[in-house]
Amino acid sequence: MAIDSLQCTEKEGSRLRNGDCMTREEFHRAYCAMPDSYRAELLGGIVFEPSPVSYAHGQSDGDLTWLLREYAGATPGTGVAHNVTVMLSDDDEVQPDLILRIDRKFGGMSRETREHYIVGPPELVAEIAYSSRAIDLHFKKERYALAGVIEYVVVCLCPKVIHWFDLRNGKSVEADKKGVFRSTVFPGLWVARSGLLDPDFELMKSTLMRGLRSAQ
Repeated sequence: MAIDSLQCTEKEGSRLRNGDCMTREEFHRAYCAMPDSYRAELLGGIVFEPSPVSYAHGQSDGDLTWLLREYAGATPGTGVAHNVTVMLSDDDEVQPDLILRIDRKFGGMSRETREHYIVGPPELVAEIAYSSRAIDLHFKKERYALAGVIEYVVVCLCPKVIHWFDLRNGKSVEADKKGVFRSTVFPGLWVARSGLLDPDFELMKSTLMRGLRSAQ
């Protein structure tokens, strides 16, 4: 069945549990039968239920959301989404904290279905990690790389560190001497490490503005 034709139809007995094994199509149908408050992801055919979200997670999530939305608003052909369903493969259906993607009309790798889900790998995926650090930095990273995501950013809250991965080339992106990360895919996307981790909104804002005004 084509992904675009999937419908959210409740099926008797369709209930999800942490650790269940299934295809992405089975997961999608069962997920739609769950209460609206329920959250889960399918990674490598395994159901993972997230832990409760802390205030620190929510704060960092809000800061990074602002930053990527500002960037997308100033950069034609890009789009940002928060906690959107992304159908990566037959075994992976995820809800990243944030994605930044290039529009299909401009050569982007992902597309939007009639049901307004995303199919295919966004160019950049970002996750805020606290209790989920182990899975975000290992299994989830592997699944994103396998699906074709180019850049993967994990903002760890304990300890405070930003991991920025160039999945296409299998290496890490390091901050410069001033502590600024520069995206390898999105020109002018500059992120101040201390601005995001401390947090320091003015530093985060001024760094992004410098990136948007740069020669990139």
